[in-house]
This record gives sequence, C-alpha cells and structure tokens, in this order.
Amino acid sequence: MIAYSADRQAINVHRLVQTVLRHQPAGSDGYPPGRQDAEHLIQRAVSAGNTDTLEWERLLPHVIGLAESTPAHSPTSTETADTYDAAAQYLHHQGREAHTIRLRTAALVQREQALGDTHPSTLTSRNNLASAYESSGDMKRAIPLYEATLAQHVEILGDTHPDTLTSRNNLAYAYWSSGDLKRAIPLYEATLAQREEILGDTHPSTLTSRNNLASAYRAAGDLRRAIPLYEATLAQREEILGGTHPDTLTCRNNLASAYWSAGDLQRAIPLFEMALEQRERVLGTSHPDTMTGRNNLASAYFKAGDLERAIELLETVLAQAEQILGDIHPHSLATRNNLASAYLMAGDVERAIELLETVLAQAEQILGDTHPTTVTSRRNLADAYQDFGAPARAIPLLETALARSQQFLGDMHPDTLAIRSKLAQARQPPTTD
Repeated sequence: MIAYSADRQAINVHRLVQTVLRHQPAGSDGYPPGRQDAEHLIQRAVSAGNTDTLEWERLLPHVIGLAESTPAHSPTSTETADTYDAAAQYLHHQGREAHTIRLRTAALVQREQALGDTHPSTLTSRNNLASAYESSGDMKRAIPLYEATLAQHVEILGDTHPDTLTSRNNLAYAYWSSGDLKRAIPLYEATLAQREEILGDTHPSTLTSRNNLASAYRAAGDLRRAIPLYEATLAQREEILGGTHPDTLTCRNNLASAYWSAGDLQRAIPLFEMALEQRERVLGTSHPDTMTGRNNLASAYFKAGDLERAIELLETVLAQAEQILGDIHPHSLATRNNLASAYLMAGDVERAIELLETVLAQAEQILGDTHPTTVTSRRNLADAYQDFGAPARAIPLLETALARSQQFLGDMHPDTLAIRSKLAQARQPPTTD
C-alpha cells in the first residue's frame, strides 16, 4: 500500500493509509505521527530560487497535499509557511495565480497563528490570498480581504509606506476588475500622486500606478487622458526596464488596446502583433498574458473586418484557456464572449446565441451582475436576439445593461448612450406594409 512510482521519483501512498496517519493522535510535541518529519522533508526539498519546472511539478502535489492535510491544532511553523509561499510563487510565475489559493490560505493561517494578525508578513500573506481570489474571479472574497489589508497597513505602517501604497493600488485594481470605476479611479489617482512624491517619477511602482490609472481612464471611456498616459508610461518603461520586460509588454499591449478603443486600427494592429510576438518569445505560448495578447489581436482583426483570422485566433485562445485556466475562469468567459461576437458578425447567429447564453449565465454566477464581462455579455446577447428577430427577448437585457451603465459609468458615458440607442430601437414596433 506504499510503493514507488513507475519512474521511482515519487512514493505513492494508498488513501486508506493516508487517512489512518492523518487521524492518529498527536504526540507530546503536538504533531500527529510523521507530520513534523513530512514538513521538514518538504522544507529541505523546496527552494524559493529553484526554477526547474520538472522538479517543481514533481514537488507540487506533495506541497499541496501537506497544506491541505494540516491538522486543526497542529503547531505552527513560519518555515512551513515559507514553503507554501515558494510553491505559490512558482505557480504565480507560471501564470497560474488562480491555482495558488490552497497554498496562500495555508500560509496565511500559519502566519496568523505564529506571528499575529498584524505582522507585516501576515499582511503580505493576506494580500497574496486576495490576489489569488481575484485571479480566480472570486471578487466577493478578494475585495474584503484587500480592504482589510489596506486598513491594517495604514494603521501599522502609515499612510505613505511603500507597502501601504501597494495595498492601495491592489484595492483600486480589484474595484476596477469588478467594474466599480467610481471607486477605482480616485484611489488610483491618490496612489499615483503619493508614489510620484515618495518614490520618484520613474520608479517601477510609479510606472505601474501610471499604467493602471490609464487603464481605468480607458475603461471609463476617457481616451483623451488614457492614451497620452499610456504613451508616456511605455516610453519610460522601455528606457528603464527594457523593451521586452513583462511590464513593458503589458504597457505596449495596453496602448494598443487604447488605440483600438479610439478606432485607430492602423496603429493598434501592428502594436498588438508586436506585443504578441514578444510575449510568445519571452513568456511562452500558453502564459495567460500571451493568451490575453492573442485575444486582443483577434479583437483588432474583428474590428477591422477580418473575421476569418479573428475567429481562428479566438478558437485557439478559447481551447487554451479552457485547458489551462478552466472553463469558468474570467479569461475563458471573456474569450468565449468575443468568439460569440465574431460568430454573430459572420452571420452564424444560432451558434452565437448559444455561446452568449452560456457566457452570461456563467458570468453572472462567477463574476457578479456588474462585472464588465457580464455587462458586455448581456449587451452582446441582446444584439444577437435582435439580429435573430426576437426584440422582446433583447429588451429586458438592454434595460438591465442601461441601469448598470448609468450606475457605474454615468448617464452620458458613450457606452450608456449606445445602450440607450439600442433599447430605443428594440422598443420600436415592427413596420408593416
């Protein structure tokens, strides 16, 4: 019931044996039999600086198994927490942040018990867990964690400590991700002003704040402020970090997205193509950022009327996203939504509606009623119903979309005006001869 694996690089233990061992009474040191030895072995095997993918993939099941099987009253260990963090960081650098939740949770529990609720390392663990929830699309858990972490940072480290500024930036990003731009933009503006004053105009964290504020302006439809901010940030990142640094690639992709939003496809498409080629080379073909770049390029092809290339690219991205990130990951939902829009534009209305109905149901359940992906899915499904000759099914969706857009973007935002126009069209009675 205990045996080597086929390659003799791991040991397989029958689940019954595992269960018996886990439920053995603790010894005088508080550890169940074998638990402390297992922790020490994992600590020795794991190295935060290790970049050997093959070795990490062998170790991960053991580290995760250790984290999941921690007895309720087992003694705490900051060394074990460090081990969980090292494994989580490996997953993070692989672009698999959403898969770190179990490890981040275990590390936070260890640090809360060993160091206390407000120790800087505990605050870092809490922030990391919030980031993992955010990456998985669970904003209902991410935002309260970010808010609590920021309040504690302000109280313990002060309002302008670099860690406090990072925490404020992270909360702003969570608000932005959930579609709450009214809270995100002022927080981004405050963080940028503080970072410029304390860290300097060209510090990497300042550049991150500038990029994030530009993204918030773009999401709010304020391209006049977004594009110059992106252009300035990209020039600074190229100069300070280099042309192929991941942050530079992100900024280049974001600037291309802003050009796309402004309808300037002649500048957007070459920039998207350059950013994608560099991401494939630097990050790999299946990294989430690479998939985002591929998705964005497909959207640009779509807007340019090149539906054949757009659909081919989106189908590839969706297959990768489902395989690597999962069926209900926010990236998978956004890609599915974009593919449905391409089907709709190509005249394949039935396939588009089927896909959009699935996306909307999943987005409402996973991301919430007001998330940008949910709002976009609702609008696209309404468009599909209208194209299919079913305006009565489109009207309730457009009414909901209009209310959400007025609430979060304002009555005169371009998206709000566009939805209002579509709703008026849907409400028009059919013409008769």
